[in-house]
Amino acid sequence: MTLRQRLDQRQVQKLILAPALQQAIKLLPLTNLELIEVIDEELAQNPMIEIEDEAREGTAKDSETVAAEEAGVKNRDSVLDGLSLESTEPKITGDPSVDNILAGFQEYLDEGFRPHFHESREAVSLENTISRTPSLWDHLNWQAALTFFEASDQEIAQFIIGNINEDGYLTSPVEEIARLSQTAPEKVEAVRAKIKTLDPVGCGSLDLREALLAQMDHLQVGDEMARTIVTQHLPLLERSDYAHLAKLLGASLGEIRARIDVIKGLDPAPGRKYSEEKTSYVVPDINVTKEGDEWTIVLNDEGLPRLRISGFYRQLLAKAGAGEPEAYRFLKDNLKKALWFMRSLDQRNQTIYKVARFIVDRQKEFFDKGIDYIKPLTLMEIAQDIGVHESTVGRVVANKYMMTPRGVFSLKYFFHKSLQGSYGEDVSSLKVKDKIRKLVDAENRDNPLSDIEIGDLLAREDLRIARRTVAKYRNQLGIEPSHIRKRRSSMEEKA
Repeated sequence: MTLRQRLDQRQVQKLILAPALQQAIKLLPLTNLELIEVIDEELAQNPMIEIEDEAREGTAKDSETVAAEEAGVKNRDSVLDGLSLESTEPKITGDPSVDNILAGFQEYLDEGFRPHFHESREAVSLENTISRTPSLWDHLNWQAALTFFEASDQEIAQFIIGNINEDGYLTSPVEEIARLSQTAPEKVEAVRAKIKTLDPVGCGSLDLREALLAQMDHLQVGDEMARTIVTQHLPLLERSDYAHLAKLLGASLGEIRARIDVIKGLDPAPGRKYSEEKTSYVVPDINVTKEGDEWTIVLNDEGLPRLRISGFYRQLLAKAGAGEPEAYRFLKDNLKKALWFMRSLDQRNQTIYKVARFIVDRQKEFFDKGIDYIKPLTLMEIAQDIGVHESTVGRVVANKYMMTPRGVFSLKYFFHKSLQGSYGEDVSSLKVKDKIRKLVDAENRDNPLSDIEIGDLLAREDLRIARRTVAKYRNQLGIEPSHIRKRRSSMEEKA
């Protein structure tokens, strides 16, 4: 059989994502801060878009649009869906193809030229700014340069510091570092011993035991019992098996507790002191308030500019059609992009509003009475109700937050599994977790509740769940098993 290359022309049907649809999907999961960056980028690239000057808005809006904007969404369905080739609007540019594009987008149009610019402000002095906070590796390298003066030692130190993770532990074996630096393992160990004394103390250790001992040496902790616990009995300490630990060391629980307090003062992850993780401040995308008996939803558009099509460049488009084909194609393409971009922004707002409205309507009792009345909810339920795909709802709830009278919640907070009550009703898993937390908080500390006992107590409240489900929810809440809670309680009493 001979293999040959050939060209075939076939006609097939397949689903593709048009550029406009890709843009709409891209905008859905963005937060307001991210959306501002995208809008600024579009303003810089597309001359057809400019920021609407609210001071020049002289036309009154129809009551339906005003009511929708008070709800937090610009009601432009009737406008945006009116991309009809038989528009009754007067001709705008004189070119039928351009007029058809602009048909139905009249509220985006504006006369005059108002370029997009940023307000100039006095620059902050460079002496009062810092480019970035020093990382763990920067801090260690700086100290190593002041500690090691021989070139070979400096090279080994760089190898070691480069293989330290964010927690401060060395991730490569000493033998591997010795091979790469072409030196003896003993010399690598000597350099590593000095690095462990640098700030933060314990960085460069191979395991938790070594890091804790390095910190005890630095703090001059000479208690032999505490050092023995760290050296030989860390597994018992992790399991809070204080009784067994006291028996092995021949000490009372009070003496063990005193040593454990010393160990708790040490840092199990010394490198985290210089972690580059930053605190993320949440800006709610949706504000929910109660006015009378009704819950009102308003999208947070603070900082988001209102856009429209520039009248100045529309006039240029009309003039370019006469004898400048390149300029005409450029402006016409940018006009299409601008209209689809603004349409995508409106669709994003409308979709977010619909999802938020469904959540609020479904969870009214939660907002009125608290966690005991929260109801289970899935992405599929919202998708079927508002007529979109489930993945679209997933993009909407990503990174979005809702401010309510009960606090700020991620939209994902309202999506959780349902359990069956004794009478067949759906019960939210969040409600079950809250009851488990309350039962543990109210338990007798000398005789804590086991998972089976928690399940029995929940069954009395018409919540029948398996023991393994109780254990799973308990772990998700960060609650330790009953035997560990009992050991901790007995230790505190005898301290």
